[in-house]
Amino acid sequence: MFELTFLGTAAAVPSVDRGLPAMLVAKGAGRYLIDCGEGTQRQLMRGGLGFRGLTHVLLTHAHLDHILGLAGLLATLALYRAQGTVEIIGSDETVTFVRRYLTNTIGPERGDGPEHPGSYRLRTVSPGLVLDQQGWGLEAFPVAHRGTASLGYRFQDGPRHSLDPEQLDALGVPEGPQRAALAASRPIALADGRRVLPEMVRRAALPGAALALVGDTEEIADLVEPVRGADALVIEATFLERDAPLARARGHLTAAAAARLAREAEVGELLLTHISGRYQPDQILTEAARHFPKVRVAADFDLISVRPRKPAPAS
Repeated sequence: MFELTFLGTAAAVPSVDRGLPAMLVAKGAGRYLIDCGEGTQRQLMRGGLGFRGLTHVLLTHAHLDHILGLAGLLATLALYRAQGTVEIIGSDETVTFVRRYLTNTIGPERGDGPEHPGSYRLRTVSPGLVLDQQGWGLEAFPVAHRGTASLGYRFQDGPRHSLDPEQLDALGVPEGPQRAALAASRPIALADGRRVLPEMVRRAALPGAALALVGDTEEIADLVEPVRGADALVIEATFLERDAPLARARGHLTAAAAARLAREAEVGELLLTHISGRYQPDQILTEAARHFPKVRVAADFDLISVRPRKPAPAS
């Protein structure tokens, strides 16, 4: 399971109710910031989230509304004498731009340690595996947006294994610690000396939770496979279909296009963000729901628990 908090859901211009683009994904003790628009550190404080456990910032692209909060965030971490280095991840183009920006505002990358509070390091990534954590992974995939080297990100839990009660009963595995050990992938020995391995009593593996996040984008055809089957898809909906020519000119999606992507990729839920002040949220929701019913328009500080969907019953 992943916990997703929306910190900023506006498009390029913030409003009274919507901050600039930023999201926080929590997995266990780790927290991963996706984009860091201006004012993100305040949003973290307003949401009662603070800065503890923030280990990575994943940048979708180098446009200013997605990165300008970085210097302020890192400067605050230094003032608070926060320990640990924040790793900032993006494409080569994004990292090159951010390196100049941060060097000219708060200084260059520095090593970790008590003498360097609020330190950071930059890492260029390409589409593919970005992080391989215990039990889950993070992948990047390419996104088309106005000629930039943009990336989307997919958080993916490992497969889920459950025990087969009938097989446990057939083998005579008693309720209690021995079944718990098998569930934790540890073999056991029964009272009569027989050895039972976890794979002997497992059901077929089910996919773990998947969360796909896309920043700004101008097309959906190349995104179908990278986001396919995600339990939740976060993507922009900057325009309505009536303004599709303007969306194309500015390299953005309409709500209808985002919903068509969700339908074609068979995602579990569509979460729309990057909301323009030219529309009311219910207009965006109504348009998207015509194409994909399980949709919501995100608001700042919405908290979403992304869990794996229940498998469809056998016919």
